[in-house]
Order: sequence, then C-alpha cells, then structure tokens
Amino acid sequence: MKFKALSGYRIMWVMALFDLPVLTAEERKRATQFRNFLLDQGFSMMQLSCYIKYTAGKEHADALADKIMAEVPAGGKVDILFFTDRQYENIRSVRAPHQGHRPGKPNQLQLF
Repeated sequence: MKFKALSGYRIMWVMALFDLPVLTAEERKRATQFRNFLLDQGFSMMQLSCYIKYTAGKEHADALADKIMAEVPAGGKVDILFFTDRQYENIRSVRAPHQGHRPGKPNQLQLF
C-alpha cells in the first residue's frame, strides 16, 4: 500500500448546511437529534444550521456525506459542500470579539 502525502489539495472540509422543520415538539426533537448526530460525527458548529468537519480526503468526505444523508429528518433540506484545505484558507470571516474564531484545522487528523 502506497502512502499518499496529505496536502492542502487532498485534505477536504465537509460543510453541512440545513433547514429543518421545527413547528411541532416532535420536529424540534428530531432537529436536535440531527444536530447532535453531526456533533457525534466530529463536526463543529459554525452557525446554528451550518456545521463543518476536516477530513483526510475525498473518499472519507463522500462516506461522511452518505451517513448524513441517511439521517436527514422528514421534510428537511440539507446541502453538503466539499472543498479543499487550500480553498478553506481563503474564507473570509467576520465575528464579534466575544464569538471567537471559525473552526480551524485540528491538532491531529483523526482517521477512522
């Protein structure tokens, strides 16, 4: 098995953007379960309906997207974006001082 060097062009970020129904107590419960599922998968919340995760490459990102799509609540809308680490470097973020920074690269890449 050959080792492929991890580069800013192979490492991928996965961003899940979603709009879920929350009119009934059951819908709110299911929306919370979906957000908790994303956190359990290692995502970080950027905004209430926008979560992001750093992955080792396209194959891992695709597998993660398949898991997400299987968990979408009825009536929910989810878009999954993929971009390289190099592209993520170019994102411009503005936050109030008390809100901290956008998620950065983890100290150690977790491979599962």
